[in-house]
Amino acid sequence: QVQLVESGGGLVQPGESLRLSCAASGGIFCIYAMGWYRQAPGKQRELVATITNSDSRTNYADSVKGRFTISGDKAKNTVYLQMNSLKPEDTAVYYCNLVYRRLTSTFRDAWGQGTQVTVSS
Repeated sequence: QVQLVESGGGLVQPGESLRLSCAASGGIFCIYAMGWYRQAPGKQRELVATITNSDSRTNYADSVKGRFTISGDKAKNTVYLQMNSLKPEDTAVYYCNLVYRRLTSTFRDAWGQGTQVTVSS
């Protein structure tokens, strides 16, 4: 059973920083990519950033480019999201995403439980 354990959310003021972490474990044979998505109240879940495992290629939503940085630790199956210059519109539940496969399966998605990020003065 794949597990994604997220941490690092919280309440901060505009302009401050937070760092999210997500550790994956349990029956993973191969990871294709890890990433972060977010969902604000009344809105659809949207991509924030992703990173591929083989060559660390990154992809960011336009709204976070230049402020957020995604990175990974392959040895720990962990992905991080450094969020700087946070804005109130960054307020959302942030979800970790893993694209992986087991030894005898095709690639599939797994999701974390979500961590709340609130940016407010």
